[in-house]
Amino acid sequence: MLIALYKANIKLILLSLGMIFFMLKPMYLWAQSTENLRQMVLKKAGITLQQKQSIFDDAEVKLGQLLFYDPILSGGKKVSCASCHHPKTGTSDGLSLGLGDGAKGIGKLRKALLDNLPEQRIPRNSPALFNLGQPEFTSFFHDGRLEKDDSRKSGIRTPLEDEMTTGFDSVLSAQAMFPVLSPDEMAGHYSENEISSAVRKGLLTGESGTWDIIAKRVSHIDEYKKRFTALIGNREIHFTDIANVIAKFIDFEWRADQSPFDEFITKNNTLSPKATAGMKLFYGKAKCVSCHTGRFQTDHQFHAIAMPQIGPGKAERFEDHHRDEGRMRVTGNLQDAYKFRTPSLRNVELTSPYGHAGTYLSLDEVIKHHLDPIKSLYTYKPKNLPLPQFDNASDWAILSNESELKKIADANELMPMRLSDNEVENLVEFLKSLTDPISKKGRLGSPKTVPSGLDVD
Repeated sequence: MLIALYKANIKLILLSLGMIFFMLKPMYLWAQSTENLRQMVLKKAGITLQQKQSIFDDAEVKLGQLLFYDPILSGGKKVSCASCHHPKTGTSDGLSLGLGDGAKGIGKLRKALLDNLPEQRIPRNSPALFNLGQPEFTSFFHDGRLEKDDSRKSGIRTPLEDEMTTGFDSVLSAQAMFPVLSPDEMAGHYSENEISSAVRKGLLTGESGTWDIIAKRVSHIDEYKKRFTALIGNREIHFTDIANVIAKFIDFEWRADQSPFDEFITKNNTLSPKATAGMKLFYGKAKCVSCHTGRFQTDHQFHAIAMPQIGPGKAERFEDHHRDEGRMRVTGNLQDAYKFRTPSLRNVELTSPYGHAGTYLSLDEVIKHHLDPIKSLYTYKPKNLPLPQFDNASDWAILSNESELKKIADANELMPMRLSDNEVENLVEFLKSLTDPISKKGRLGSPKTVPSGLDVD
């Protein structure tokens, strides 16, 4: 009887083990499948998990924050960096094409000032600032006209060429300070202030030039003088000192690397079923990874994808056209016509409108453009674009010109692709998984006041 009972217990144990295995097998296969997917993404995207972390000095970052939000850097003392790169609008301005000097307000509330009307819209969509302090970012602006170049004395190739000042800690610090040289962005109208006058005369980097004037403005404010002295000692404040602390603030404030996607690749946390399906498409069938690769979903290269263009175009004041030929205006190479930099997709759901001219309002619209760029270009109809009222604008000059549209279409590099509406929806869900909630609101936020006493946007 004991033997029979023993055999019965053995059978019961084996049956229980079988049931446990039956229950655990799907979990094991699921975990294995998730890990395989993770490894596929890491391999296809070229992502390495060991990354060098930046070290920040609190005093530098906080000083950079104050200067970023302070209109003292602009010619008319009414426009700050935050006017067009505000956390409320995803570190962009929430507009297709913005207005700089001569306007007031944030995002869709920005209005032209009747007593100081802008000369034109800013020709390109305001780019977001997320992760720009990371070492992968070595060229800036939609056309890459400012980029790292170790052959240059300054270490940076810029439109200023040999006039470029040394002393910038990074390419980002140099990039952050070029808007002050733009009449449309921060400098102001011809001869209306000392900075705009210096810009129009070509006095930019030397003594009594634009950057020198701005540095002296800042040094005459006691609070700024005190804070800089604590950092650099009792010496003259240079423009590069201002640029360097602003870059440190941007790097600290808008580091975006703690999204659900980051949790997936670093901790193997799961995404939602739709986001997972979208990720498989992104790194597989849809071939998004061909250009949107690496940690930040960009190859940092330039591509022509027949994006519709609106606005004044990128032309000198003496040129009579509304084209924006992109990278070609930097290199002079015809093969670079209508090529623009591949944007990073981190926090992309926050940075609408999309495209170098801000012609698409939603992620599904811009994805569908990628599926057939030429057809999308020729059938494009601007609808409800966030463009501040500006009576002197020539917004639709290119869209109404068949020969100009053909030039954009002829440069296109993307072949048509077919995706279902459900697949597009899944791609959108994956893109939303790239949103980092910490960088969305920023780590320090906006200061209530700045040392100049000027209004804070």
